[in-house]
Amino acid sequence: MKKYPLTVSFCILQTANSRQSTWKLLSKSYLSFTSPSVRFYLSTTSSPLAFTSSIFRSSLTALPGKHLIVSKRTTIMASQEASPMDPSQYNLVVDPFCHRQFSEKESSKDYSGTVFNISIKEFEQIVNTRFDPSNLQPGYAPFCKHIFLHNDFIDARVNVLPITEDNEHCLRSKYEARNDKELPVLTRYFSRELLEKNAGSEPKDIFPIAKYLDLILYSREQINKENEAMGKSYDGESEAPWGIVSIKAQDIDRELPMTPITAMRNALGKEEGGSGVPIDREKYMEAYHYWKDHATVA
Repeated sequence: MKKYPLTVSFCILQTANSRQSTWKLLSKSYLSFTSPSVRFYLSTTSSPLAFTSSIFRSSLTALPGKHLIVSKRTTIMASQEASPMDPSQYNLVVDPFCHRQFSEKESSKDYSGTVFNISIKEFEQIVNTRFDPSNLQPGYAPFCKHIFLHNDFIDARVNVLPITEDNEHCLRSKYEARNDKELPVLTRYFSRELLEKNAGSEPKDIFPIAKYLDLILYSREQINKENEAMGKSYDGESEAPWGIVSIKAQDIDRELPMTPITAMRNALGKEEGGSGVPIDREKYMEAYHYWKDHATVA
């Protein structure tokens, strides 16, 4: 197994009695890997402390129960991860509804939101390695949860921008259904092509890399109910307790308000592609006040 000597600096971000300690990488020199998962060993310890890292990550996560404060430059050895997490032990899986957000799927070609170049298999491995049930945040209904992950492993870019006098002429609208079972609804969005033409600069200057990924989760029970109501059958589908139904690339570690049209669609019921949750007027108005001044990029 090939090893790579590295010299880097780390500092502890969480207390030693936490379930998982995060080590912030202070020096990024010579970190370039083609493997999605790499195992590092501190060479200064008699029993090497192992912790995993994913490609392009700027932080390294210690394995549970292993804690060591390193405050000065330490030489470590990196080698290929030998035993990835068993998929049968996953708590999170990418639901088929979310496949459109991954470029390996044909449905991504018609999707107007964020599309990831990473494979579904690799994405699931990373997010399950980081999964901690204590980080589950409440969603708009009891069956919906959020997990906000620090984005240090993929070049996903934000796809929500404020509406200004300089870009409002780039807004467009269309009727859209997310799949063939849903009723089409009117949506508003920024045209990516027009934004780039208007700015006259590189896309990376218009759409910064997202600092966080908001994983929107539905319980397995809710997913099964919606599939049944819409006449869908997914033989052999994972029984992981949570399905990732959407992924938002954003710059804040909290939930963005649901778009008003999505709330309306949900209120239509499962048969029309919604969740069956009635409109909450207070949350709807909160969403209105946000989305009247913002729009997604497509």
